[in-house]
Amino acid sequence: MSISVPARATARGAHRKAVALAVAAAVGGFLFGFDSSVINGAVDAVEGQFALSSTVTGLVVAVALLGCALGAWSGGRLADRWGRTRVMVLGAALFFVSSVLSAVAWSALDLALWRLMAGVGIGIASVIAPAYIAEIAPAAMRGRLGSLQQLAITVGIFAALLSDQLLAEAAGGAANELWLGWEAWRWMFLVAVVPAAVYGVLALRMPESPRYLATHGRDEEARAVLASVLGPDEDVEDRLAQIHRSIAQDARDAERGTLRGSRFGLKPVVWVGILLSVFQQFVGINVIFYYSTTLWQAVGFEESQAFLVSTITSVTNVAVTFVAIALIDKVGRRPLLLVGSAGMTVALGLMALAFTQARTVLDAEGSSALVLDGAWGVVALVAANAFVVFFGASWGPLVWVLLGEMFPNRIRAAALGVAAAAQWIANFAITLTFPPLLSAFGASVPYLLYAAFAGLSFVFVLRRVPETKGVELEDMGEDAYRRA
Repeated sequence: MSISVPARATARGAHRKAVALAVAAAVGGFLFGFDSSVINGAVDAVEGQFALSSTVTGLVVAVALLGCALGAWSGGRLADRWGRTRVMVLGAALFFVSSVLSAVAWSALDLALWRLMAGVGIGIASVIAPAYIAEIAPAAMRGRLGSLQQLAITVGIFAALLSDQLLAEAAGGAANELWLGWEAWRWMFLVAVVPAAVYGVLALRMPESPRYLATHGRDEEARAVLASVLGPDEDVEDRLAQIHRSIAQDARDAERGTLRGSRFGLKPVVWVGILLSVFQQFVGINVIFYYSTTLWQAVGFEESQAFLVSTITSVTNVAVTFVAIALIDKVGRRPLLLVGSAGMTVALGLMALAFTQARTVLDAEGSSALVLDGAWGVVALVAANAFVVFFGASWGPLVWVLLGEMFPNRIRAAALGVAAAAQWIANFAITLTFPPLLSAFGASVPYLLYAAFAGLSFVFVLRRVPETKGVELEDMGEDAYRRA
């Protein structure tokens, strides 16, 4: 049966509303990416400003990741109590305040405290955005809209690198004064108030998740939100009835409304979410972004060129995310994850092989540095960018999509919070362990370790992760994950 022109127009309007809401929610992902990279441009200046040891500097940098874990863990539970949009506002407020306080920091101790606060805000945003997007998106568009979270993260990384560079160049160095007697590194932190304010304003204007509204007996509001995003080809009353059946089922079986289960104290589906998060970080993606200067210099780039190469890598990461957005609702989640795991394993293996040929030299200041000669430098450079391509088109966006959609309705926000907290802790572990591994064993061993985790991620997806393409959120059950 054909669909009338007015009906098609109404459907397009509803889908545009769903896209607009998903984009607004994904601004939380932008904050996530911005915060994870903005510290890179400021770290050397902060170390010099406060006369810090490398160990203390590392803790100031990494403490935000622990705050992210705390924010992710608590954000899911707060979202079930207060609603998704209110918790978005809280995350934006924390990030806004911490950005101002980081800019005026007078010691390493208070800077670390404000970075911890920023981490809590980012952790909250990292949980709420995928949950909200999954809950307002039509099933046929959910994968593409869920991928906007990772796209926003990659754009945030690029924006932070660009703003850091522009501010440092304007001042002649991150440690030099720029405006109002403030050093450039302080302005790097202060710039973050702009996306934080945008996120907060958007959150105040966004409608609440229909599933949260239905859970709290606000059916008229839930019906209005569903009607605005689904369009005429879907039955709003049927969808609302599905949500209520899901809520009633959880109420009849209270145990299904908690995260507790028989597998080491948690439900199998929660463990699948945790392991997806851990594998996403244990393949070493943040080593490429946090410690890329070492790699690029090893293959022959001057230090002054490191920003350009890092920017090219971040742009590549943004671009390949569009590949995932285009394919996720056509090809499915599992095939993309499997291809990504296989590609990352090969790319990381090649990097590990290339760095077995590295030699250590002393620079003009007497510090040791890795050098890759001839074709091995090209192999390492190509492999590193291939790794970013395979990650950005698969595990980067798809893990966030799966975390937003895979959990049963009643435990979605809380389970997503636990999984996201695991992701931040894994990020912290990789960030903290790479320098000592590099110092003790050279670059080959850590890259070989990451290749092993990428290979394990292939086996994990093959055996434990079912396909969720096109499945309504209310039909997400735990049975498919019981083998996990």
